[in-house]
Amino acid sequence: MDSARTSTASRTPLRALATEAVHAGRDDLARQGLHAPPIDLSTTYPSYDSRGEAARIDAFAATGAEPDGPPVYGRLGNPTVARFETALARLENTEAAVAFASGMAALTAVLLVRASLGLRHVVAVRPLYGCSDHLLTAGLLGTEVTWTDPAGVADALRPDTGLVLVESPANPTLAEIDLRALAHSCGTVPLLADNTFATPVLQRPAEHGARLVLHSATKYLGGHGDVMAGVVACDEEFAGHLRQVRFATGGVLHPLAGYLLLRGLSTLPVRVRAASTTAAELARRLAADPRVTRVHYPRIGGAMIAFEVDGDPHEVIGRVRLITPAVSLGSVDTLIQHPASISHRIVDADDRKGAGVSDRLLRLSVGLEDVEDLWADLDAALERDPVPVDETGATTASRPWSARQHRPSPPPARPAER
Repeated sequence: MDSARTSTASRTPLRALATEAVHAGRDDLARQGLHAPPIDLSTTYPSYDSRGEAARIDAFAATGAEPDGPPVYGRLGNPTVARFETALARLENTEAAVAFASGMAALTAVLLVRASLGLRHVVAVRPLYGCSDHLLTAGLLGTEVTWTDPAGVADALRPDTGLVLVESPANPTLAEIDLRALAHSCGTVPLLADNTFATPVLQRPAEHGARLVLHSATKYLGGHGDVMAGVVACDEEFAGHLRQVRFATGGVLHPLAGYLLLRGLSTLPVRVRAASTTAAELARRLAADPRVTRVHYPRIGGAMIAFEVDGDPHEVIGRVRLITPAVSLGSVDTLIQHPASISHRIVDADDRKGAGVSDRLLRLSVGLEDVEDLWADLDAALERDPVPVDETGATTASRPWSARQHRPSPPPARPAER
């Protein structure tokens, strides 16, 4: 994807993804004598032309288009956040992007846009992120959901269907969906593809027919575990509706978060590729390990691994020392969690299992650490005997690699199960 070029007329000259990641949203800085993008923390903006201000607000109310001229109020938009939105739209090859305070706020806005048109029915494919599943199942926004597999999407559509929702690779099983075929099955109903796990580095759903591309920007787009945000990349018409919902509901992104996200995008291709290389090797070793009964690693690659253990997954969580046992994903450090207890706890147990989320499944978000150090920690955590502790009180797994006895790599692995 690095050599892929965007084709939207407004993006000239055409640039590679890696170049867009560094420069999109910053193209005007040098002409202003700036290098780093400014952070605009204003919540309101003075205007001596109240008639003109009223006209711009009326225009926004009619179409949701970004107001021409200077900003009006922080809930309508912010210049720093707009830079991130511009950059993400270019990376996803869409006309626009609209940022929100979290991924769930972004999904909520999409559902509200469709519900406002009387289209409250959603067709969805499990598994999804647990809170996305809950938002649909609980009907908190007055929506009704039909769960189906990809082959059943066309038959599940109704006159009041407003959205088809999928996640590929899926959280947490990493199951993949043919987005182009699914978009064809959707007909005129918008397909929303959650691209959080893949990022635009590995796939661009809009190029396969998805009208809406959702990200929990908290994850790989931010990339450092220090910002919470969501974003929807889409065409300009849908973006206008999303801005109106954001204005009305107040799910705005803070400017400092917008700045951190723009900074995170600049290293996104490098981080995703480096972590993906390590993840592929860890998946190979886990697939060859008799203590692991199944490994899920997507064909598209990426930095996420899911694996099922022969023993107690909670004991594995409790034994890691280098890897961080925590929710979320996409950070520079490696995280591990037990979906059935945490991210998907809110989903009914039978629905979890039906979607392939077993009680022995662990989800690993691979960071930028050395692969040998990560493997040593996993190897020790998978042992059923107590983890050895040296005279300093540190576990063997926490000592430098050079201080540990090198364990030979396992033999070539059988292909990891997808």
